[in-house]
Amino acid sequence: MTKTIIQTDQAPAPVGPYNQAIVATGQFVFVAGQICLDPKTGTLVGEGDVVKQTLQVMANLNAILTAAGATFQDVVKTTVFLADMNDFAAMNAVYAKYFDEATAPARATVQVSRLPKDVLVEIDCIAVIERTAG
Repeated sequence: MTKTIIQTDQAPAPVGPYNQAIVATGQFVFVAGQICLDPKTGTLVGEGDVVKQTLQVMANLNAILTAAGATFQDVVKTTVFLADMNDFAAMNAVYAKYFDEATAPARATVQVSRLPKDVLVEIDCIAVIERTAG
């Protein structure tokens, strides 16, 4: 996979661990939005705590990316859904641990009126990987 970071001073600079855009070649992996469900128990993790919830969301994303033969380095786009934009800084601090600012994916973060199971955060992503034929 080739992944080229797009940065221009003709648009606002990123305000966190993400890039303005990524140009990627290879095969796309579209990962559905993940919430803080523990895959072993099916129960929610970190009730009322956006840091604990984000940690579980990132663990869930990592498991799916790994199953697809990808890593966080292959992610080119994420969307973060927050129940309360006041949780942005806390979520962002956890999120930043998974992405190097220089190669981080493009990202959108939005506040929504409600998330599944009334969680505080949901994140989806798109990754691009190289696959060999056969």
